[in-house]
Formats: sequence, structure tokens, C-alpha cells
Amino acid sequence: MQFKDIVMQRYAVKKFNGKVVPDETINELIELVRYAPSALNLQPWKIWVVTDQKLKEELRPAAFGQEQITTCSHLLVFCADPDYDSLIKKLGVLLQQNHVPEEIQAMVTGMATQFAGPMSPGQRLAWSQAQTYLALGNALNGAKSLGLDSCPMGGFNPDEFTRILKIPKPLVPVMLCPVGYAADTPMPKLRFKKEDILF
Repeated sequence: MQFKDIVMQRYAVKKFNGKVVPDETINELIELVRYAPSALNLQPWKIWVVTDQKLKEELRPAAFGQEQITTCSHLLVFCADPDYDSLIKKLGVLLQQNHVPEEIQAMVTGMATQFAGPMSPGQRLAWSQAQTYLALGNALNGAKSLGLDSCPMGGFNPDEFTRILKIPKPLVPVMLCPVGYAADTPMPKLRFKKEDILF
């Protein structure tokens, strides 16, 4: 499937048919998400993968009763990670393990430290949230490329998801991405004209 076809055929599914997606396909999807771009390669996100039906039933009220939560095969919960001190250390280890020259290691981690250092906690979280949307984009288009359907969902209570899933601080749930096989029919894809989005 060409990327243009993926973009044009992907839509926000409102109901899935409940069929379970094979583990190997989900693993392929996670690999596509893993290679999402991020500023300074800090990858400030974590993903909870929820498959247990009882747990999805418990989560559904915290997503305003939306049917996608309980009819999907896998529910991906994208969380922003604002702990830049730990992320920079982790990145340094990754660079070292992959035999990146020491001067490049120092340059990259130095830039990251200089960038994140002056940020307030709120600014760090906002930046991590923005980066997490990049990973979500890979999940949405990646799912369609693998023959799956999905839906980006921001309508949920992050505090309740944190409580139910026991998500540790400082991680913050940002977006949901239920994945599976659609049981609904897509509406026509409506977008603003090119002239409306360009200055």
C-alpha cells in the first residue's frame, strides 16, 4: 500500500468488531511507533498496551463511555514522559552502547541538557506531550499500513486512567489509540481547502 493510500483510507473508527489482532502484528506496529521522530531523539513517551477485556470495561467510563475502548483488540495509552534528566542519561547510554564517537555523545547530550535545563515542569510536560503526538501519528498510519484500523482519542480523564492502570509519576496519559478491525463505515473525508491552511 502506498503512503498516499494509507493517509486517504485511514479514518477514526467509532466501533471495532472485537476480533483479536495477532501478537506479531501488534509487535510490528510497536516497532513502527518506536521509530517515530523526536527532538534530540529523546523519545519522551511510554505506551501502555491494554488487552484485558475487564480492564477495558473499567476504563470505558473514564473515556466518556466511548465504544471504541471495549470493542477494540488492543488499547494503546500514550503517556508523555517529562523526566528529561533521566531521558538524557538514557540517551547517553544508548549512544555509548552504539559506539557513537565520544565527541558526538557529548554534543548531543549537552544540547539536550542546555535545551531542557531552563524549562519549568509545565514546559517540560508540554514539550513531551507535543513529542508524543509524533509517536501517535506513526501508530495511526502504521496501523493502516498493517491492515488494521484505529482512532485517535483525546476525550478521556487522564487522572482516572492513571489510577486504574497504576501509571507511575511523572508519566501523564496524553492520547488513546484503540486498534483493531473496524465494524463501522467511514464517512467521507472532509478537510479544509489547501488555500485555507496556507498563508
